[in-house]
Amino acid sequence: MAEKRNEKPSIDIFEVLLEASKEKKRAKREHLLKSVGVKEFFEEGSIKIDMKTCKGIECQFCIKVCPSKALYWKAGEIGITEDLCVYCASCVLSCMVDDCIEVRRKRRNGENERFTNPLHVLTLMNSINARNRMKVIESILPDEGAYLKRYRRPISESEEEKK
Repeated sequence: MAEKRNEKPSIDIFEVLLEASKEKKRAKREHLLKSVGVKEFFEEGSIKIDMKTCKGIECQFCIKVCPSKALYWKAGEIGITEDLCVYCASCVLSCMVDDCIEVRRKRRNGENERFTNPLHVLTLMNSINARNRMKVIESILPDEGAYLKRYRRPISESEEEKK
């Protein structure tokens, strides 16, 4: 008969190393952003610039509006420091060329977003503002009864007599 071995749960060393690497990168990024004074709102993301369509030598607007200084001028083109980028899309909003800068990001709630021109950014900002306004309204006036109680004019005695 074969002996039973005490089987220990196996540990995937590559998984452990990958997690440790991610944690180290996260800590480094957190330190860098803290030194610049920028808060991070997104879980992950990416940014890329199409150098064929970029007019950076003429405008450099994206560099000027970047809150974390992740974009910089280098040897005739725009450079990106990925560790500093917070994926805020302010560069896309200020870019004078559509589809030149692409920002992809993932929110903490799992939503993925992609921006390539100012219209995409403005549309998202408008929908976020509308959602926030609705939350405030619902907190003040949770139902129709609360609305009527707050805004309905009291009926005067003379109006009651007419009816």
